[in-house]
Amino acid sequence: MGPDCNSAAASSLVSEATLRRLLGGMSLFTLLMTVPQILTIWVGHQAAGVSVLSWGAYLLSALLWFWYGLKKRDRNIYLPCIGWIAVNGAVMAGALVYG
Repeated sequence: MGPDCNSAAASSLVSEATLRRLLGGMSLFTLLMTVPQILTIWVGHQAAGVSVLSWGAYLLSALLWFWYGLKKRDRNIYLPCIGWIAVNGAVMAGALVYG
């Protein structure tokens, strides 16, 4: 039988504050990982292989999460979405211009 994930010991391993910091750090890291894609498109004028459909779906998702975060008044949701809207929009616009 596996460990009981609902036990007090398991739930206290990672505090909510630690989890929020980890999620915030990962959000920033993944945003920065998109910058090379943006540079390739806008500086190198190369958008070959960039799917407008995929990046459009990512942009729509970021817009929906932004709206949800605003409704919940949760800065941990809506603030990163501002960055995601910007980077997804930059990739998508570049794919339309140079694709």
